Amino acid sequence: MTEAGTDWEPAVVAVLGAGSWGTTFAKVLADAATAAGKERSIRIWGRRPEVVEQINTLHLNEQYLKDTPLPAAISSSTDVAEVLDGAELVILAVPAQSLRPQLKEWKELVAPGAVVVSLMKGLELGTDSRMSQVIAEELEIPEGRVAVVSGPNLAMEIARQEPTASVVACSDEDTAAAIAHCCTAPYFRPYTSTDVVGVEIGGIVKNVIALAVGICEGKQMGDNTKASVITRGLAETSRLALALGGDVHTMAGLAGLGDLVATCSSPLSRNHTAGRLLGEGLTLDEVTAKMTQTAEGIKSGYAVNELAVSLGVEMPITAAVVAVLEGKLSVDELGPRLLARSLKSEGDY
Repeated sequence: MTEAGTDWEPAVVAVLGAGSWGTTFAKVLADAATAAGKERSIRIWGRRPEVVEQINTLHLNEQYLKDTPLPAAISSSTDVAEVLDGAELVILAVPAQSLRPQLKEWKELVAPGAVVVSLMKGLELGTDSRMSQVIAEELEIPEGRVAVVSGPNLAMEIARQEPTASVVACSDEDTAAAIAHCCTAPYFRPYTSTDVVGVEIGGIVKNVIALAVGICEGKQMGDNTKASVITRGLAETSRLALALGGDVHTMAGLAGLGDLVATCSSPLSRNHTAGRLLGEGLTLDEVTAKMTQTAEGIKSGYAVNELAVSLGVEMPITAAVVAVLEGKLSVDELGPRLLARSLKSEGDY
């Protein structure tokens, strides 16, 4: 991979996951190839036959992307072996908590030498592992062949081809650059980074902070409250990233501040929506039943809090959100707890 550099051109790409982000990223890859004058076959694996059939016959995924047309280069199948056959680039876009058992089933189907990219923003319950770590462990491939894509990437906006920037992170700089080259579309601009830890932690913790902001909105709290939670949420994210070896500068970039602002502010954000519903008085079970897509912050929040405690990192907003999810704290009690850290200089992490 390092020898190929940006000239590397995967003729076949497998996208495992036919949800909103997986389908949208498949569209980005197809549009990027068209813009570069290259041919690229993109196959999406989906669990639901009706979604797969619609992608193949109508070039639509109405369940997740409404009436957004999909390029002809995209096909779909419920047969994961068919999708992975000969794929040099494998994109993973499945719920974080189901990744490890699925990789155990898929391992022998992944082509030798394939590069694997995670679109997932979650922390595994029980192990507190990031998705890139789970991928490297289960597929037994080096870190230099595992990358993550993260940033202020609301799928529906990208599917509508609204200008968006993102970050491709990999420990191997050449691999990151090659993947970025493959997904550079007229409306999608990827930057590169070697700070995989920082990029992943930014994408993970922002979901928990978005739950907090959504709860504030559901309780009809003002913009001062929400801005305070977002800002201090960024401080929490930075503390955890630094404790894990991440770069604080990443937190000020697209994968940190950028993703946090988009996720906490947009009604398109699943985590923001889930938090708002909690703030409006719905129970966690009612919120889960109402949501059509996974709000990763609900499950990953437990793992984030567990990891923070084990590292001795103060994350009061995260801890308060988890207490609400566990039923130990009501949404009415959440407000005073959000900014409950002891008085100190703002610059002290």
